[in-house]
Amino acid sequence: MVGLLPDGNRSRPAPLNESRGRPSARATSSHDAGSLYLLGLLCLTFGTLVLLITQERWVPIAAFGVPLLLGSLMLPLRPFAVLVTVQGAAIAAAFGVMDETPQLRSTVVVLGVLALIMVVAVARNRLGPTGESMLIDLRDRLNSQSELPELPAGWSAEAVMRSAGGAQFAGDFVVAAKTQRGDAVEIVVVDVSGKGLAAGTRALLLSGAFGGLLGALPPEQFLPAANDYLLRQEWSEGFATAAHLSLSLLTGRFELRTAGHPPGVQLHAGSGRWEVHTSSGPALGLLDEADFVPTAGQLQHGDALMLFTDGLVETAERDFTLGIDKLVGEAERMGRDGFSDGAQRLLDRLDVSTDDRALVFVHRR
Repeated sequence: MVGLLPDGNRSRPAPLNESRGRPSARATSSHDAGSLYLLGLLCLTFGTLVLLITQERWVPIAAFGVPLLLGSLMLPLRPFAVLVTVQGAAIAAAFGVMDETPQLRSTVVVLGVLALIMVVAVARNRLGPTGESMLIDLRDRLNSQSELPELPAGWSAEAVMRSAGGAQFAGDFVVAAKTQRGDAVEIVVVDVSGKGLAAGTRALLLSGAFGGLLGALPPEQFLPAANDYLLRQEWSEGFATAAHLSLSLLTGRFELRTAGHPPGVQLHAGSGRWEVHTSSGPALGLLDEADFVPTAGQLQHGDALMLFTDGLVETAERDFTLGIDKLVGEAERMGRDGFSDGAQRLLDRLDVSTDDRALVFVHRR
């Protein structure tokens, strides 16, 4: 979950499901498939060359267009460029051993023009007509910055984010970092104003900035600094709400500060009671010199704490206080089966598609 600044009090987080730097199974599978496609098309090219030389009457030089067309449909840009290069060499070899005729020369020229057009088409498809691949890359970067750091034994934390209507971009994000040489963790849940691409690009910018602030400042200075940062951007829709949790991994004591954001909710395992931790402070990016009043508590063994955005508990027909009651009720029912994958399971139970939503679930075993 975070872009981190390299200082002595912070450690780089590990992704939730895999170690950093290890390629995903999907990326590895896609790379292997592309290599197999390229190998098959190269074999088809060489086979065409052999048949063209030995069976010139039955195999025209235009047959090289078949692997070229298949490659434009099946291969990424770099493998396709390799195929085009090999095709050019094969056509040149065939041209050298065949009887030169005006029809042969015109066919070779047409194949060359066709190859150039296909290279341009593959390159445009990779970039997308409006730079879509760049936007997908921005989305992936936002997701990677929202990975939670690995917590010590006895602690677990999970963050889940979903966009409204299954859109590719969301204005909700999470950043976190270990502080105090790994003895504490700070988690920030942010809801950026707006939806879709506009909110997603602002969320990407803010996630990097907020990730840099975590651990570089004392917890009480984080929200004021984040507020100043948004004010300097002078966005027309530049406000955001946030909840900032500073948690000691040694004692379980925490401070929660909110900026126009829904409160945190804590389960007291000993009594089975849920407590709403309400803090006060305006949304970020609206007021100069804003005050953010903290609320404090402690997570005992078995306790859990939830942070979430308003998209999870508030709808046009329901106030967020009723939504919190529903969230707590679902969490109680879910807790009977344990809190493993708690955020994911809880979001599945409450999921609606009308707004972006994010949920962080921290549990002390």
